[in-house]
Amino acid sequence: MPISLTKGQKVSITKDNPGLKKVLIGLGWDVNQFDTGGNFDLDTAAFMVTDAGQISQAEDFVFFGNLQHPSGSVTHLGDNLTGVGDGDDEQIEIDLETVPEHLTHIAFTVTIYDAETRRQNFGQVNNAYIRIYNQETGEELVCYDLGEDFSIETAAIFGELYKHGSEWKFNAIGAGYQGGLAALCDNFGVEVE
Repeated sequence: MPISLTKGQKVSITKDNPGLKKVLIGLGWDVNQFDTGGNFDLDTAAFMVTDAGQISQAEDFVFFGNLQHPSGSVTHLGDNLTGVGDGDDEQIEIDLETVPEHLTHIAFTVTIYDAETRRQNFGQVNNAYIRIYNQETGEELVCYDLGEDFSIETAAIFGELYKHGSEWKFNAIGAGYQGGLAALCDNFGVEVE
């Protein structure tokens, strides 16, 4: 039975799962039935950051345009352009043992592609969640349902994995941003053109 979290809760994923090496992060959502003149394309990303909350190199930003971190520790499994269907809409694999030592936090985000042009925001998205699975057994360890907290935001940090001593913990963040992907990139120190 997975641990169900609320906003702001933190839980260790390795303490009660000794030997846990690889996890799968599943992110999902549904789109309300609004006519905005275009399809919704939500994009998941992982920002691998230092204790200072910043990336150390451009490749620490793993997304549809950079599907794997050079260390091989974080792999984005591909861009779902429609979000149609049951289950996770996008997934990211994490090899906890190969995450570079200086990268202590991995933030999982979702943005709405071309949101301003398409007149879309997270107020039109519901049933958003992030789940963590033991990749080797398929067992769901943690689930965080974001609820309906957003209205005009076009980007959100769903949650983060972070190192605490020898443990890996998960923090259910649920923070929304205006300004889409550019706002998140600015927050984590990624230079955008």
